[in-house]
Amino acid sequence: MKRTLHSISFIIVSVLLTACPYSSPYPLDESPQQSIDESYLGKWATMVTKIIDDRHSKIEPVKVILTKKDDMEYNVAITGYIDEFVKYRIVTDDTIKGTAFLSTAVNKQFLNIDIAGRIYLAEVKKDDGTFSIYPLSDYFTNKMIKSTPALRNALEFHYKTRLNPSYDEDFMLKDLKRVN
Repeated sequence: MKRTLHSISFIIVSVLLTACPYSSPYPLDESPQQSIDESYLGKWATMVTKIIDDRHSKIEPVKVILTKKDDMEYNVAITGYIDEFVKYRIVTDDTIKGTAFLSTAVNKQFLNIDIAGRIYLAEVKKDDGTFSIYPLSDYFTNKMIKSTPALRNALEFHYKTRLNPSYDEDFMLKDLKRVN
Protein backbone atom coordinates (compact mmCIF):
# COMPACT_ATOMS: atom_id res chain seq x y z
CA MET A 1 0.00 0.00 0.00
CA LYS A 2 2.76 2.42 0.96
CA ARG A 3 4.61 1.70 -2.30
CA THR A 4 1.46 2.35 -4.37
CA LEU A 5 0.84 5.63 -2.57
CA HIS A 6 4.47 6.64 -3.15
CA SER A 7 4.17 5.85 -6.88
CA ILE A 8 0.94 7.81 -7.24
CA SER A 9 2.48 10.79 -5.40
CA PHE A 10 5.52 10.68 -7.68
CA ILE A 11 3.32 10.72 -10.80
CA ILE A 12 1.26 13.66 -9.52
CA VAL A 13 4.38 15.68 -8.62
CA SER A 14 5.93 14.90 -12.02
CA VAL A 15 2.85 16.17 -13.82
CA LEU A 16 2.72 19.33 -11.71
CA LEU A 17 6.39 20.12 -12.29
CA THR A 18 6.23 19.69 -16.05
CA ALA A 19 6.75 23.13 -17.49
CA CYS A 20 4.93 24.74 -20.32
CA PRO A 21 5.15 28.27 -21.66
CA TYR A 22 3.49 30.95 -19.58
CA SER A 23 0.28 32.21 -21.11
CA SER A 24 -2.22 34.77 -19.93
CA PRO A 25 -5.15 36.79 -21.20
CA TYR A 26 -3.07 39.89 -20.31
CA PRO A 27 -0.09 41.39 -22.18
CA LEU A 28 2.69 43.43 -20.54
CA ASP A 29 1.19 46.63 -21.99
CA GLU A 30 -2.52 47.25 -22.63
CA SER A 31 -1.67 48.14 -26.23
CA PRO A 32 1.56 48.38 -28.23
CA GLN A 33 3.70 51.23 -26.91
CA GLN A 34 6.74 50.98 -29.16
CA SER A 35 7.32 50.66 -32.86
CA ILE A 36 8.44 47.37 -34.32
CA ASP A 37 12.16 46.72 -34.62
CA GLU A 38 12.62 46.27 -38.36
CA SER A 39 15.80 44.25 -37.80
CA TYR A 40 13.58 41.46 -36.40
CA LEU A 41 11.61 41.19 -39.65
CA GLY A 42 12.31 38.23 -41.90
CA LYS A 43 12.68 34.48 -41.83
CA TRP A 44 14.74 32.99 -39.03
CA ALA A 45 15.71 29.33 -38.64
CA THR A 46 17.51 27.04 -36.24
CA MET A 47 17.79 23.37 -35.37
CA VAL A 48 16.37 22.16 -32.06
CA THR A 49 17.05 18.94 -30.23
CA LYS A 50 13.89 17.10 -29.31
CA ILE A 51 14.33 14.64 -26.43
CA ILE A 52 12.41 11.44 -27.09
CA ASP A 53 13.49 9.48 -24.01
CA ASP A 54 16.59 8.97 -21.84
CA ARG A 55 18.64 7.55 -24.72
CA HIS A 56 17.11 9.03 -27.83
CA SER A 57 16.75 12.47 -29.30
CA LYS A 58 16.35 13.93 -32.72
CA ILE A 59 17.23 17.23 -34.30
CA GLU A 60 14.51 19.11 -36.16
CA PRO A 61 14.41 22.44 -38.00
CA VAL A 62 12.28 25.35 -36.81
CA LYS A 63 11.48 28.48 -38.78
CA VAL A 64 10.07 31.71 -37.35
CA ILE A 65 8.72 34.26 -39.81
CA LEU A 66 8.15 37.81 -38.59
CA THR A 67 6.41 40.21 -40.95
CA LYS A 68 5.12 43.70 -40.43
CA LYS A 69 1.42 43.85 -39.59
CA ASP A 70 1.54 47.61 -38.98
CA ASP A 71 3.96 50.08 -37.41
CA MET A 72 3.43 48.61 -33.95
CA GLU A 73 2.76 44.88 -34.49
CA TYR A 74 4.24 41.82 -36.14
CA ASN A 75 2.60 38.83 -37.79
CA VAL A 76 4.25 35.67 -36.45
CA ALA A 77 4.38 32.22 -38.07
CA ILE A 78 6.24 29.26 -36.58
CA THR A 79 6.79 26.06 -38.56
CA GLY A 80 8.61 22.86 -37.63
CA TYR A 81 8.99 21.18 -34.22
CA ILE A 82 5.35 21.85 -33.55
CA ASP A 83 4.22 18.38 -32.52
CA GLU A 84 4.76 19.61 -28.97
CA PHE A 85 2.18 22.36 -29.51
CA VAL A 86 -0.62 20.12 -30.82
CA LYS A 87 -1.87 19.46 -27.29
CA TYR A 88 -2.29 23.23 -26.80
CA ARG A 89 -4.61 23.38 -29.87
CA ILE A 90 -2.79 26.27 -31.47
CA VAL A 91 -1.56 24.57 -34.64
CA THR A 92 -3.34 25.43 -37.90
CA ASP A 93 -2.32 23.13 -40.76
CA ASP A 94 1.45 22.86 -40.14
CA THR A 95 1.99 26.34 -38.73
CA ILE A 96 1.35 28.30 -35.56
CA LYS A 97 0.19 31.80 -36.47
CA GLY A 98 -0.37 34.86 -34.37
CA THR A 99 0.51 38.48 -33.83
CA ALA A 100 3.01 40.09 -31.49
CA PHE A 101 4.19 43.41 -30.18
CA LEU A 102 7.22 44.52 -28.21
CA SER A 103 7.27 45.65 -24.59
CA THR A 104 10.18 46.76 -22.49
CA ALA A 105 10.53 45.83 -18.83
CA VAL A 106 13.57 45.62 -16.55
CA ASN A 107 15.69 46.92 -19.45
CA LYS A 108 14.85 43.88 -21.58
CA GLN A 109 12.65 43.43 -24.62
CA PHE A 110 9.71 41.05 -24.57
CA LEU A 111 7.38 39.85 -27.27
CA ASN A 112 3.72 39.66 -26.31
CA ILE A 113 2.73 36.88 -28.70
CA ASP A 114 -1.02 36.47 -29.19
CA ILE A 115 -1.89 32.98 -30.40
CA ALA A 116 -5.55 31.97 -30.38
CA GLY A 117 -6.44 34.61 -27.78
CA ARG A 118 -3.70 33.68 -25.29
CA ILE A 119 -0.66 35.89 -24.71
CA TYR A 120 2.71 34.14 -24.48
CA LEU A 121 5.56 36.22 -23.08
CA ALA A 122 9.06 35.74 -24.44
CA GLU A 123 12.24 37.65 -23.85
CA VAL A 124 13.99 38.40 -27.15
CA LYS A 125 17.69 38.92 -27.73
CA LYS A 126 19.47 39.83 -30.94
CA ASP A 127 23.23 39.90 -31.29
CA ASP A 128 25.88 39.16 -33.91
CA GLY A 129 23.36 38.21 -36.59
CA THR A 130 21.40 35.78 -34.39
CA PHE A 131 17.99 36.15 -32.82
CA SER A 132 16.80 34.21 -29.76
CA ILE A 133 13.35 33.79 -28.25
CA TYR A 134 13.12 32.75 -24.60
CA PRO A 135 9.51 32.04 -23.54
CA LEU A 136 8.82 32.48 -19.85
CA SER A 137 8.00 29.33 -17.94
CA ASP A 138 4.53 28.77 -16.59
CA TYR A 139 5.96 28.87 -13.07
CA PHE A 140 7.83 32.19 -13.38
CA THR A 141 5.29 33.51 -10.85
CA ASN A 142 3.03 31.85 -8.31
CA LYS A 143 0.67 34.82 -8.19
CA MET A 144 -2.78 34.88 -9.72
CA ILE A 145 -2.48 37.47 -12.48
CA LYS A 146 -5.69 39.46 -12.88
CA SER A 147 -4.52 42.50 -14.87
CA THR A 148 -1.81 43.91 -17.09
CA PRO A 149 -0.24 45.95 -14.22
CA ALA A 150 -0.19 42.82 -12.03
CA LEU A 151 1.60 40.90 -14.80
CA ARG A 152 4.18 43.66 -15.22
CA ASN A 153 4.78 43.77 -11.44
CA ALA A 154 5.19 39.99 -11.28
CA LEU A 155 7.63 40.01 -14.20
CA GLU A 156 9.69 42.84 -12.76
CA PHE A 157 9.77 41.16 -9.34
CA HIS A 158 10.86 37.88 -10.94
CA TYR A 159 13.74 39.45 -12.87
CA LYS A 160 14.92 41.49 -9.89
CA THR A 161 14.89 38.59 -7.42
CA ARG A 162 16.11 35.66 -9.53
CA LEU A 163 19.67 34.92 -10.50
CA ASN A 164 18.41 33.25 -13.69
CA PRO A 165 14.97 33.93 -15.18
CA SER A 166 12.58 30.97 -15.49
CA TYR A 167 12.46 30.17 -19.17
CA ASP A 168 10.62 27.24 -20.65
CA GLU A 169 13.61 25.38 -22.03
CA ASP A 170 11.50 22.99 -24.12
CA PHE A 171 10.27 25.90 -26.24
CA MET A 172 13.37 28.11 -26.34
CA LEU A 173 14.59 29.07 -29.80
CA LYS A 174 18.27 29.99 -29.49
CA ASP A 175 20.53 31.45 -32.12
CA LEU A 176 18.03 31.67 -34.95
CA LYS A 177 19.81 32.73 -38.13
CA ARG A 178 18.32 34.74 -40.97
CA VAL A 179 17.37 32.59 -43.99
CA ASN A 180 15.71 33.21 -47.36
